[in-house]
Amino acid sequence: MLCKIIFIAAIVATVVADNSDHDYHSHPSYKFEYGVKDPHTGDHKSQWEHRDGDVVKGAYTLDDADGTKRVVEYSSDKHNGFQAHVKRVGHADHPAVYGHHEVGHSYGHGQGHGHGSSYANSNLHQYHH
Repeated sequence: MLCKIIFIAAIVATVVADNSDHDYHSHPSYKFEYGVKDPHTGDHKSQWEHRDGDVVKGAYTLDDADGTKRVVEYSSDKHNGFQAHVKRVGHADHPAVYGHHEVGHSYGHGQGHGHGSSYANSNLHQYHH
């Protein structure tokens, strides 16, 4: 029994000693990057970022719906704050509009969609006392 108590006390002492060595003021540093190219969904994007102390730099790209690629390069430090530069690469494709779509016909059902009521064009009865 005494052997078990000494063994448990040794483990507790080791755990307590390991927790006391944390340096909460260490130099922060990391790097990461990823990319997605999914031909099924058309999702194409990427990102990278690295940090060295108080300086963060990175970029990300994504394909916009108009066919262009958006590139955002950013940096952040204690002197300049957060800075982002956005570029568009490529030519925007806007589909041609065929036919004529008129907006605003009520056909006697008031404004808006469906059969809801609208007070915009209704003849309101005024009651006099």
